[in-house]
Amino acid sequence: MAACFCCFRCCWDGTGFSSGHIPLKEIPTVKLDASLMGNDVVIVKNGRRICGTGAALSNAPIAQDKAYFEVKVQSTGVWGVGLASRRCNVNEVPLGENTESWVVRQDGAMYHDKQQKGKLPEVPQEGDVLGLTYDHVQLNFYLNGKPLPCPFTGMKGTLYPVFYVDEGAVMDVQFDKFYHHPPDGFDSIMIEQSLL
Repeated sequence: MAACFCCFRCCWDGTGFSSGHIPLKEIPTVKLDASLMGNDVVIVKNGRRICGTGAALSNAPIAQDKAYFEVKVQSTGVWGVGLASRRCNVNEVPLGENTESWVVRQDGAMYHDKQQKGKLPEVPQEGDVLGLTYDHVQLNFYLNGKPLPCPFTGMKGTLYPVFYVDEGAVMDVQFDKFYHHPPDGFDSIMIEQSLL
């Protein structure tokens, strides 16, 4: 009987049946990437909130055919959201001033390469959720779940979701557990390993 308790105690203390600890691998999640952000950007809430001044890219590119992500405008100011390559200057605000970013700005204007390419019919306000879909042909926008008929086209290369803030703007990004159901055929961005 004493031997049985000794075995139980060794197992309980971690010195019994298994001599080594097997760590569980954490499933990678898409979030804002602290290594791909501007010098004056602050990322909090486990990579889900951006504030300060500058831009940040996600830690994963959009590799699948149809992807969806969202941003909630927590506090107004100067902000933008869209797609960019890793060559995008994350310290340059506003984005859309070069060939490496395609963004919609706080006034609804859509910019790429210093040119306004369109304008959303409704301007996002504080508390609104802006959804974005990308299928490697078009970047489409949704305001509080409602489609806005003003697509962005002409994006090229390996692209990442990008977000920028200035003048007190605060945005919360959602790469999963969305506020609104993604449009049919679209889903959250997958880390490339999970595509294999």
